[in-house]
Amino acid sequence: MPLWKDLLQLLLKVVFIAVAIAAVFTFVFGAYRVTDTSMSPSIKDGDLVLYYRLHTKLHAQDVVVLDYEGAATAGRIVAVAGDKVDITSDGLMVNGSHQVEQGIVQETTQVSGGVTFPLTVPAGSVFVLGDNRGTAVDSRIFGCVPEHNIYGQVMGLFRRRGI
Repeated sequence: MPLWKDLLQLLLKVVFIAVAIAAVFTFVFGAYRVTDTSMSPSIKDGDLVLYYRLHTKLHAQDVVVLDYEGAATAGRIVAVAGDKVDITSDGLMVNGSHQVEQGIVQETTQVSGGVTFPLTVPAGSVFVLGDNRGTAVDSRIFGCVPEHNIYGQVMGLFRRRGI
């Protein structure tokens, strides 16, 4: 077989593999570079997050990538449709139970100018909070997130700066 035919076959294989990878990362997986500290220390500024777009059911404690004002951000789901969320002097309450969350070191407080508590999460929505409760931009500010505004569920993290 002539050299040009071998090169053409190789080029076609490379193009096929590139198209397959692009399709997988367009329809099945996504990547997001974190540019804020809302999820610190779990996910830090500069980290690369890999998420799964084909999630079927979201649960409390799932970390998701979502759309907020046209930009991607990450948050931890603390309540799903039908749950009653309240933030009191005791902290975060879901369905009347005080939530003790691992890895959260700051108090969960209400945000002035944010949503009014208590609230019930509507059908097809979730309530998300950032792990860095002192500075996080989350559902305390913008309210419940419709599931169609969730890009996907975080499944991997690549630390880019420090440990």
